[in-house]
Amino acid sequence: MKRKVLLVEDDELIREFVSDYFKKEAWEVYEAQHGKMAMELFALHSVDLVVLDIMMPEMDGWSVCRKIRQQSDIPIIIITARVDDDDQLMGFELGADEYVTKPFSPKVLVARAKALMKRAEGSIGRGDDIAQFGALTVNKRAHTVTIASVPVSLTPKEYELLLFFIKHEGTVLSRDSILNGVWGMDYFGDHRTVDTHVKKLRAKLDTEQHLIQTMIRFGYKFEAKR
Repeated sequence: MKRKVLLVEDDELIREFVSDYFKKEAWEVYEAQHGKMAMELFALHSVDLVVLDIMMPEMDGWSVCRKIRQQSDIPIIIITARVDDDDQLMGFELGADEYVTKPFSPKVLVARAKALMKRAEGSIGRGDDIAQFGALTVNKRAHTVTIASVPVSLTPKEYELLLFFIKHEGTVLSRDSILNGVWGMDYFGDHRTVDTHVKKLRAKLDTEQHLIQTMIRFGYKFEAKR
């Protein structure tokens, strides 16, 4: 079955160029030239991934990202010419999973999309199918997270971060090790990226947020009293 990507980019040349690379890798591509069209296509088609430019007419990428996150947890890659750290943090705060700055290689973008989809589909965190920590239950085979049997909605990156913590339960993890383990060695983010995602993950874990402990001046540790 073909994977489906919604490509949102107002620059026609960039959109066509990137679209061609996705199609070469057997993706089905839906193209939108502005945010309003993106939301219309998102409502009409069941897509697996959104590649989203920020600076667009009608509705900017921030607004599109926010609206999609209100409806779905599918992977979102933001592409933009803006390189400020604060812009990247804004994207992560809104629920984006990856952030790619222009100029970029379409070939590399597609490779990152494939890697993100692979992680989102559960190729990470192998081991026991079900992990239980107090009221928190993670079913790796079904890719579900619940607290006291109530479903918890996580973005792919939040889910990957949770699995990384579980994999290293009881170990103090530096922010660098989390960046490398979850975002990859080639990611050029900083420690605030980790802090932002941990904050959002903790909030969603609600009564079980104590499982992720802050180790002052060191990083974080996931630990449960058994």
